[in-house]
Amino acid sequence: MEQPSENGHHAAAGEQPRATVCLIGAGSSGIAAAKALHERSIDFDCFEKSDRVGGNWVFENKNGMSAAYRDLFINTSRPRMEYSDFPMPASYPDFPHHAQIAAYFEEYVDHFGFRDRITFETGVEHAARERDGSWTVELDTGETRHYDALIVANGHHWSPRWPEPAFPGSESFPGQQLHAHSYIDNSIFAGKRVVVLGMGNSAMDIAVESSYVAASTHLAARQGVWIIPKYMFGKPVDQIRNDPRVPFKIRQRLIQQLIRSYAGPPERYGLPKPDHRFGEAHPTISGRILDRMQHGTITPKPNIDSFEGSQVRFVDGSTVEADVVVYCTGYKISFPFFDEDFISAPENHIELFRRVFHPDIPNVFFIGLLQPLGAIMPLAEAQGAWVGDHLLGDYALPSQAEMRADIAADQAAMRQRYVASKRHTIQVDFDDYLHALARERAAGAARARANGYLPPAPCRPSAATTAF
Repeated sequence: MEQPSENGHHAAAGEQPRATVCLIGAGSSGIAAAKALHERSIDFDCFEKSDRVGGNWVFENKNGMSAAYRDLFINTSRPRMEYSDFPMPASYPDFPHHAQIAAYFEEYVDHFGFRDRITFETGVEHAARERDGSWTVELDTGETRHYDALIVANGHHWSPRWPEPAFPGSESFPGQQLHAHSYIDNSIFAGKRVVVLGMGNSAMDIAVESSYVAASTHLAARQGVWIIPKYMFGKPVDQIRNDPRVPFKIRQRLIQQLIRSYAGPPERYGLPKPDHRFGEAHPTISGRILDRMQHGTITPKPNIDSFEGSQVRFVDGSTVEADVVVYCTGYKISFPFFDEDFISAPENHIELFRRVFHPDIPNVFFIGLLQPLGAIMPLAEAQGAWVGDHLLGDYALPSQAEMRADIAADQAAMRQRYVASKRHTIQVDFDDYLHALARERAAGAARARANGYLPPAPCRPSAATTAF
């Protein structure tokens, strides 16, 4: 026998009533989506494995998925990272510490009043789409629940990607090998000989931290990158105007000239020369790496070739003795709650309309699954509002053919612009993405009005829908 639930659905006796939306994750992207649903009075359940919100920004997060380390500071400035309608405290520095960011996320949730919609210490074990289009969600508590739509905000900086294949001889290296995801603080480097592999933000931050306590620190580069200082002309570099209406090629040339005139080319410091122009690969933001290299506390090296006992051999034939090797080699995009043949991201590749909508599955949405030069939070905020409008019927998608054409054009543009890498599969330009998303939301709103579009009834708020 079925019993009506509060929002008009029916559930078999003994089962949980069906809510409209299941939201996976309460990290910085998940809470932005939750806030968008909450303010639109859309019924939802949010499941978070940890005992608090904040995801990757919670140091030693109980869910084991955070990559934050003890002395982590953001590399995008405070105004660039904050949500549009909830500024960070003015007392915060330009580049806050991770503890300040985590506290900000807690305050955001309480300010907008949706903490009771988050079920903590509960993970989604499996999510399956039924023949009628609904979702069956199995939780790690043993419960099974049913939903009309699914929002995925599980992050993409938690499943470490190790060098593939492993370097010859690494299995017999007597020292310590770890991925950047496991790094906590530089106490493990005290008096040790350290090799850090990578040229991204984590690699340079960890190499800098090592350089203060290690006997030696070598930074091994797989390829050259452009290094951006945190400040330029007396203010955070990401606050320099970047107008998306100006053609990218013009902005690219101007920014590259600024970087070269301010810090000089990377090869001046012994780093490999970038084999690309600025903006054709993800640059690295660091205010300290060049200083430490100039003081001789970090020695640049080319890529690792192999291990020979306690020695690390590089591709130029040189060797160094090492006690600790840190792999800053990125992350895998993973959806462990989906069957792999249903939705997955092989080689970090997944095709979505504007990084959010699946062209074949109309009621699954992805929030924060992008990699900008800048913070994800404002982009996730805009995506959450976009999905919320769609669920209410205030935004209508283009046709499936138009979405597929848009995805194909986006993938072609990415292949043409970026260096081929698993790191550049979800890349976006911060300002350009927001600008294009605003235009698409306006176009979709016009389509909704013209078509008289309405979503399935459960997605429309009514008198029976709980106001949170």
